[in-house]
Amino acid sequence: MNKKLQKRFDRLELDQQKLLQKLSTLSEKQLNASPPGKWPISYIAAHLITSERLSLLYMKKKSQGISGLRNSGMVEEIKIALLKLSQRFPFKFKAPSYLVEHTPTSEPLTDLSQRWNAERGKLRKFLEEVKDEDLYKLVYKHPVAGRLNVLQALDFMIEHFHHHLPQINRLL
Repeated sequence: MNKKLQKRFDRLELDQQKLLQKLSTLSEKQLNASPPGKWPISYIAAHLITSERLSLLYMKKKSQGISGLRNSGMVEEIKIALLKLSQRFPFKFKAPSYLVEHTPTSEPLTDLSQRWNAERGKLRKFLEEVKDEDLYKLVYKHPVAGRLNVLQALDFMIEHFHHHLPQINRLL
């Protein structure tokens, strides 16, 4: 795997492992409890998994015709910078409807953990196959920011995780 991809993937893995370790001490009741109008911890984790899964599916699809894609440039650098900034504020963003439709509402932590590990394995395999000359091809599409490259996609996944971490911590 390219070193830039590996660094970002390792960060995702470490963040996931720390979160799952923290959640392993909770009961199913604690994982599925939430104040009115708030997502329970289990749903937040499922949301993160689903977001990563759908992102990977899109990148795989776009990679099939990667030679026809253009490279990212300054516009995409500005978009990812703004996207990262948006994730660091405690603003609420409405999740895209297709993401909500594909997110399980409740499942035990063991199932969540197994599903997340399986999805991460698929992500790892995909990233191992990305050629250096394709790192900057616009293979990812964010619902608001639009087309980004695979490095920027991983940057968003990291930021998205950290955007939801305070939400999880408030529920602990």
